[in-house]
Order: sequence, then structure tokens, then C-alpha cells
Amino acid sequence: MIEDYKAFKKFIESLDYKPRLLLHSCCAPCSSHTLILLNKYFDVTIYFSNDNIYPEDEYFIRLEEVKRFINELGINSIVLDDGYNAKDFYSAIKGLENLGEKSERCYSCYKLRLEKTAKRAKQDGFDFFTTTLSISPHKNDKWINEIGYELENKYNIKYLYSNFKKEEGYINSIKLSNEYGLYRQDYCGCVFSLEERKRVNGVKQENKN
Repeated sequence: MIEDYKAFKKFIESLDYKPRLLLHSCCAPCSSHTLILLNKYFDVTIYFSNDNIYPEDEYFIRLEEVKRFINELGINSIVLDDGYNAKDFYSAIKGLENLGEKSERCYSCYKLRLEKTAKRAKQDGFDFFTTTLSISPHKNDKWINEIGYELENKYNIKYLYSNFKKEEGYINSIKLSNEYGLYRQDYCGCVFSLEERKRVNGVKQENKN
């Protein structure tokens, strides 16, 4: 089991072939640095599974932006999409709706998306699965990796350790977003994070006045 970024880098640099990797993508900006890094070592397929996104139009905006970025980057990666299933998200976080960002609600959301990725990876015969989520400084990479390894054992499909914010990964993703003109949303995705963002922006505006 890989437990830190140093061991992760040592592992991927030791590979003498390109294993098939199913990469869960939350959005184009978070996929940018991550995809460029992983494409050197893996045969990457993108899996866009984000039932948390609200509203539905936002889901398709982010999906199409991922496709556009991959096309402009010139990487030969397929984008898989299981469609928008918001009911799965609301079922996963039932009873946790009023908890804030970085709470158990987010843990349940990570698990929902990673579990769908693990199932798809197993179903389609991939060697590994992982996610772009850990590139964000707002995401708990410890939780993400904990869930990933739990799912590895549950579905007998290898999980690839992730903490893509390392080596200035997050900063590089911002640079790539600017370079490719990527749509960068100002909230994570769910209706609760959108409401929290509006409250924060409202407070900032009041402080200016």
C-alpha cells in the first residue's frame, strides 16, 4: 500500500508499461495537472461521475469542459459518463444536509463517487482507479485515500494513491486553467456548497460597504 506522495512517485516512475487507469474527474481544472502527470505513466480513461453537482445544467457544463480540455490537450483519452443521477447523491448524504463544508457530508460524497468509479473500473477490467479530487486544498486527501483503499479491498481492484496538490499541483492546475481558458466554478458542486458560497460572498460584500 502506497501511503505518501514520495512512495507514489517512486511507484509510477518504476512502471515499465502503461497500466489501464480509470480516473474519476470532478471538473476540467482539477483534471488538468492530474491528467498530464498520469498520462505519462498510465493508459488513462476519464470517468465523469458527479451526482452531487447542482443544478443539472452545471453538471453538463463541467462535463463538456472536461471533453473540450482533453480534445485541446491532444491526449488520446476516452471520457465515460453514467449520466446525471442526483437522487444517488441525496440518498448518500441523507441526514447530513445541514453539516458544513469538510464535514461527514463531504466524506459521504467522496465515497459515493469513488465507489461508482471502483465498480466501473472492476466491471471494465481496469488495472487501477483513482480520482482528481485530492488536487484541491479544500479536499481531505486523507479521507479520499482511506476510502480508496477500503474500496480496493471491497471490489478487488487496485486503488492508486492520490495527493495531486503536491509539487505545486494545485498551482499548476490554475496556470493550465488560464492557459486553456477553462471554466472554473466558484463552488464545489452540490446545492449546499453553492448556498455556503453565496453566504460567504454576501458577508464579503457587506464588509466592503
